[in-house]
Amino acid sequence: MRQTGAALFLKSTLDRTMAACGLLLCAPALAAVALAIRASLGSPVIFRQPRPGRDGAPFTLVKFRTMRDARGPNGGVVPDAARLTRLGRFLRSTSLDELPQLWNVLRGEVSLVGPRPLLMEYLPRYTPEQARRHDVLPGITGWAQINGRNAISWEEKFTLDVWYVDHWSPWLDLRILLLTAARVLKRDGIASAGHATMPEFTGAGARDSRREET
Repeated sequence: MRQTGAALFLKSTLDRTMAACGLLLCAPALAAVALAIRASLGSPVIFRQPRPGRDGAPFTLVKFRTMRDARGPNGGVVPDAARLTRLGRFLRSTSLDELPQLWNVLRGEVSLVGPRPLLMEYLPRYTPEQARRHDVLPGITGWAQINGRNAISWEEKFTLDVWYVDHWSPWLDLRILLLTAARVLKRDGIASAGHATMPEFTGAGARDSRREET
């Protein structure tokens, strides 16, 4: 089923309804996390970054901040693993850092379920097949997230993303949401070995990089 017409309208309506309810229900948790970040890291509390949405159109993704702005002797930013705080690790392991993205869902920029929005600079690095992950709205969670998250390779992740594009249905979205809840409770696949999250994607067949995904 393609995400067009009535199917897309239904998905968007459900997304926005659930996001609005989620923001209301999670308001105490959002406030508590914001205060904890403010106390440990200072301002800003929210991390903002341009990310590609449907068809690669940019939008500003919002998340709770999990890293300090630490720099090395040469003035460059140190690796993510060194900047990630204890609170940040907890927020990532519980996915609490993702809660502000409900605002992106409410704005229609992100779906609850879809391929995760990565970095704008990755767009020219995809193969034509991998680029098909942008045929749908990006999501807070997705098929790749419940099948390995950051513990699988980029190639495996993109294959799973494209599979989702080709096999999407409301029932698949429901299955992914239920399985996501189970994965969050188990805290599976949070990081790739040796990295805070994932190594940089430098193109098809790339295996390693020093830069981390934020």
